[in-house]
Parts: sequence; structure tokens; C-alpha cells
Amino acid sequence: MASENPETSPLKYKRVLLKLSGEALMGPGQFGIDIPTVEQFARAIANARAAGAEICLVIGGGNIFRGMAGAAKGMERAQADSMGMLATVMNALAMQSVLETQGVPTRVQSAITMDQICEPYIRRRAQRHMEKGRVVIFAAGIGNPFFTTDTGAALRAIEMNCDALLKGTQVDGVYTADPKLDSTAMRYDEIAYQELLVKDLRVMDSSAVSLMRDNNIPIVVFSLKEEGSLLNVLHGRGKSTTISNKGGVAK
Repeated sequence: MASENPETSPLKYKRVLLKLSGEALMGPGQFGIDIPTVEQFARAIANARAAGAEICLVIGGGNIFRGMAGAAKGMERAQADSMGMLATVMNALAMQSVLETQGVPTRVQSAITMDQICEPYIRRRAQRHMEKGRVVIFAAGIGNPFFTTDTGAALRAIEMNCDALLKGTQVDGVYTADPKLDSTAMRYDEIAYQELLVKDLRVMDSSAVSLMRDNNIPIVVFSLKEEGSLLNVLHGRGKSTTISNKGGVAK
């Protein structure tokens, strides 16, 4: 019997939320948005959509402004976080523009109302967009200060009934220590939510991990820098770490 073509095989994760850091959009730069890097991410998203995935995104704002950094320099925290939320809207609009130049229909929904440039966040409308094959980018976090975009991503993944939350990072999974600083660090194929929290591995903030645990939605950590990595994750192959109730051992 002929083996099944992995590119046409059923997806392990059909509906997903992809979480990107704002820093990822900087590419080789130190600030702002590097368009070639955004184009690379957009191609990966377009290929995943072509394979049949329903995709929504949350993008951080740290490449433009990070609320906690502003607060550390003396700004009032709620005001600084509001500025950070506006930075995520800028990143969402940039990603929308690049995705649509590649023929991917996209909608931006903001938790802070700004009707002139994007839709307000409406859960049922966002679900309908995804059912119609549109990529939905959720901006402005949850619209409140003191919450990270990780927590916003977790909340939206739950509200969209996602099969998984995919976190695209600079490394190919969760390690026992920072692999850039510790050559003996080992990667987990799987790790339990609770173990991640107890060991304080800081892949996502604790509120986001707890939300995923309570709703039994896996978090898959992988490197978006590797060609085809997003498709690999959707098909359940390639290097990554799955955070779930199952757990595992570092290798």
C-alpha cells in the first residue's frame, strides 16, 4: 500500500492561534518592522492556510514599545501598557498588508475600538471570518492594562475554539535552560503545564499557561525561522515542544 503524502494528510491541528512576539518582526534590526521578515512569516501562514488550516494570530508589540519597560523607566503602568497595545495594532496592520499582497484575505480585530482602521473584536464575527478562510489578527491584547499579549493569545485561542496555540520563537522548543547560554540545555518533546510552571521555564506567562491548562488546549513551541516549520507543526512532525497535560522528559 502506498504511503500517505504528508502534505495531503489530515492536519493534526485544524484551527490554530499563532502567537508571534513583536521582536520577531524586527528581523536583523534593533527596532521596528523588517518587511522581508514579515514576508517570510506571511508565506508560512499562506502555505498553512493552503493546506487547510484555519488561522488566527496575536502579535506582540515589543519591537515598537513594551509597556513594562516604559513603567520601569517611570511611566505610569496603565498608560505605558496602553501604548504597548497600540504598538500591537501597528504590527497587526503591517502583517495584514503583507498577507494580502500574497493573496491571503485578512481581517484585523482590535480590543480597543478604532473603527477607521480595523474591526472591533466580536467573537462570533471572528469565528465566521475563520470559517470563510480568512486569517484573523487580534490586536490590542484584551484591551486592558496589566495583561500580556501571551494572556491575550490564550484567551483568544479559547474563544475561537482552537485545537492548539502555536508559539513561534527563535528556538525549536522548550529547553531545560536557555540554549543560547547553556550548551548542556536539553529540549523537551513534551512537558506538562504544571511542570513548566513549577520549573519557571518562562515560555509564556503563568496566566496564559494556566488558561491553556484549565481548558486543555495544547501549546506548541517551535522555531518559525526554519523553512516549513509551521506546516510541520500542523501535521504533527518536525522539532517542537508540546505543552499539555501529558508531560514528558527532556532529551
